[in-house]
Amino acid sequence: MNALLTTLGTQGATAGSAGSTGSMTTTFITFGLIILIFYFLIIRPQKKRDKETKNMLSSMKKGDKVVSIGGIRGTIVTVKETTVVVKVDDNTRIEFSKNAIAQILDRKAENVASAKAEKPAKEEAKTETVEAPAKKKRSASAKSEPVEDAVIVEETPAAAEDDVEKNETK
Repeated sequence: MNALLTTLGTQGATAGSAGSTGSMTTTFITFGLIILIFYFLIIRPQKKRDKETKNMLSSMKKGDKVVSIGGIRGTIVTVKETTVVVKVDDNTRIEFSKNAIAQILDRKAENVASAKAEKPAKEEAKTETVEAPAKKKRSASAKSEPVEDAVIVEETPAAAEDDVEKNETK
């Protein structure tokens, strides 16, 4: 009888250890998935934001309009190694740490270059070519060609209202 109980006890112990290794594997997989989720949802976007902020702070130059963390707006007068002097009013200048600058609002040199680049793009957007719808069977020589159906014209509402007011006053 003792031999039977001993063999049953040994079999129960082996079955229990197999269950614990399966449970451990599941736990490791769960922790691995949680770490991946934290990496992609929290750590990676934060690193990207930090890199963009570092690039912004290193590219500050005289004449840029900036906003501080506290909400003070001004124009950069001088850029030093770790600080920036910002002109807030006619005779008021404040020295900030570079890390206290939240964002750059305007860049003088880039605004001129980007304005020139945007003008041709706007002109291209004004006209569109539209293909004619396919008709039922025609002769083999007739092919559908792109047809310019419409031209988009931008009109400012303010200009139209001014013209109406001028006509009414006459």
